[in-house]
Amino acid sequence: MNTAVPTLTPTTRALAWCLHLLIVALLALTAGRAVADGRPHAALTVAMAATCAGVSAAGPLLPRIRRSRRAAGGWLAAVGACWLVLLALSADAVWVAFPLYFLQLHVLSRRLGPAAVAATAAAAIAGFAAHQRSFSPAMAIGPALGAAVAVAVVWGYQALYRESEQRRRLIEELTATRADLAAAQHTAGVLAERERLAREIHDTLAQGLSSIQLLLRAAERCLPGQPDAAARHMEAARQAAVDDLAEARRFVAALTPPALEGSTLADALARLCTTTSARHRLTARFHLTGDPAPLPTSHEVALLRIAQSALANTVRHADATTADVALSYLGDHIALDVVDNGRGFAPGRPPAPDPESGGFGLAAMRARTRALGGVLTIESAPGHGTALAARLPLTPPTEPEPEARP
Repeated sequence: MNTAVPTLTPTTRALAWCLHLLIVALLALTAGRAVADGRPHAALTVAMAATCAGVSAAGPLLPRIRRSRRAAGGWLAAVGACWLVLLALSADAVWVAFPLYFLQLHVLSRRLGPAAVAATAAAAIAGFAAHQRSFSPAMAIGPALGAAVAVAVVWGYQALYRESEQRRRLIEELTATRADLAAAQHTAGVLAERERLAREIHDTLAQGLSSIQLLLRAAERCLPGQPDAAARHMEAARQAAVDDLAEARRFVAALTPPALEGSTLADALARLCTTTSARHRLTARFHLTGDPAPLPTSHEVALLRIAQSALANTVRHADATTADVALSYLGDHIALDVVDNGRGFAPGRPPAPDPESGGFGLAAMRARTRALGGVLTIESAPGHGTALAARLPLTPPTEPEPEARP
């Protein structure tokens, strides 16, 4: 209803006008019966009915009454005063009490509304009894029953409205929560993909470019006195560039590394050792322990990348002459060990990250093993080489990020 403002029970404009039209119709009925029956004070009754109708109609029309609770209360008191005067003039005005109940319950607070309804019902009973010059319990039934019905209807509507508002707020909260969850999942996916891309770029393109750079430097040092050696280094650099191009193409297409296509992990590690020995001043040997068993592609990719990164670190930082790569099948675990005879480092002070490679090596290896539920350990001491060990369970606790063949 669009009468007074800050209302507890907003209703539609149509219901508001219907309530006011009901009041006007009952006032018109009171005035008409006074004129038709030729009752005393008929003219005063008509004037009072018109005044009450005018005051009632002012409620939805005056902006101040719609905006101010105090103004709305004053307007309602004026309507009630006019109705009391009319009730004193005509007993038919008792029927106007019923729409007044709804008006009071709507405009006034939940505490004052029922009190005003009770006072209006008492006034209606007293006025009707005064006109009848007698009182009987039957006279109180109509106004009291109407008041009870009005209170029950309005309070029931308020309860439904509050429940509807709670559901609306709950739906809004759920919608907002769903949007926040979707945004969080999107952000997490972006970060995870960014981390995966960083690992892949470091373990493939960055390692390959670093190897090419080392080979080209070796070829440069051999010129002009050792053209044959320089040519071998150049050929190795060219082959490394071909391999890196294949890696880049499959990396963009999210396919399995070329070294694992059509071969086992053991074969890929053996070829890695052979290629590293051919391209650099390092003798890399491969060892296989245990009975080979089928592995998830994610395990094969992770172990191959870890071996590539470990050997690349050995070439760049260790000044080693030998490196041993061992793949061990241990029943419910698979282990990869990379041991070199280089200069090593203090466990609490790892070598500074290589600016040319970006320094993602150890972090990428740890992230790969952790994603598959495994453990990566590194043992080293100055002058005693470095030993890297990766242990992966064959049945990881969670589904890893897909790095498999489509």
